[in-house]
Amino acid sequence: MQTAVPAMLMRGGTSKGLYFLASDLPRDEATRDAVLCRALGSPDDRQIDGAGGAHPLTSKVAIVSLSERPDADVDYLFLQVVVDSGEVSASQNCGNILAGVGQFAIERGLIDPADGRTDVRIHMVNSGSIAVARVCTPGRIVRYGGDARIDGVPGTAAPVTLAFEGVAGALCGELLPTGAARETVEGIDVTAIDNGMPLVVLRAADVGKTGYESPAELEADAGLKTRIERLRLQMGPKMNLGDVADRTVPKLVLVAPPRAGGAICTRTFIPHRVHDAVGVLGAVSVASATMIPGSIAFEVAGKPAPAGAAALEVEHPTGSFVVELDAVRQGDAVEFRRSALLRTARKLMDGQVFVPAAVWSGA
Repeated sequence: MQTAVPAMLMRGGTSKGLYFLASDLPRDEATRDAVLCRALGSPDDRQIDGAGGAHPLTSKVAIVSLSERPDADVDYLFLQVVVDSGEVSASQNCGNILAGVGQFAIERGLIDPADGRTDVRIHMVNSGSIAVARVCTPGRIVRYGGDARIDGVPGTAAPVTLAFEGVAGALCGELLPTGAARETVEGIDVTAIDNGMPLVVLRAADVGKTGYESPAELEADAGLKTRIERLRLQMGPKMNLGDVADRTVPKLVLVAPPRAGGAICTRTFIPHRVHDAVGVLGAVSVASATMIPGSIAFEVAGKPAPAGAAALEVEHPTGSFVVELDAVRQGDAVEFRRSALLRTARKLMDGQVFVPAAVWSGA
């Protein structure tokens, strides 16, 4: 006997995951997590017995419902299902999966679309902050085809504009959670920043790398991964995140001078694999760091952006990512008022995912 659970498989940005209505999942958190693990096939390196793609970027979940907040249309809870351990983590947002939330909410009848384009105000439950997704809806129908292109995804699709409000310090309490633009940990200079995604930014050269290696080359260096994780564990409490041994934040970002005309070049540990591109909110945080005097990213970028509105290009292993920031600088202090960027998303499958009835009967 199996239980059928309504679900939509979507690519959001450079990630992929299952999207659910909250009402279609168990209310009990432990049962819910067990259902999600079986649906995706964790714990198993191949996720062969589920819909997951055997990689952190393709083992993700969005849970969506109508919001009770007066400033939001829907609530979006992001969950990372760890491929090999079966842990389900709500410790971070995911801006890539966010790129499909507006379309999913419209498809499921939670939002009445406008003719042309529809702005969906999304409460990101993980951090309590708000994102606005602008979705293409000609004839009041979600359009997935279009000519927008993002690096890390083949082909083109309809554009999705994401704008963020109030994400600075959303998870750590402060934009610079350690209170300074620079810290020294184990002899390495780092910058801790949270403008939507908690990051620890460090020079690639300080750990013996160029910053231009492929994700596979970095993942093959066991000594580097051990050193990175040791540093991450030490930074967790300093960033008001506590013990992060079982959490997916903070991420570690190796930075180097740009090679393709961008503001900075990145390689991101997420946290134990290396991102093939860069996360949406990770890109926002590292771009923000390039505007903060004294930070590692500011120093490596070498050409600080002016105050006010700026478009900063963050280079990553498969291309680059343009982040629009609106910032006010007072001396060395920077206040970020708004950030925006372009993503795409595509519906891949809509139907039911099956889990053993012994995990959940559906009642």
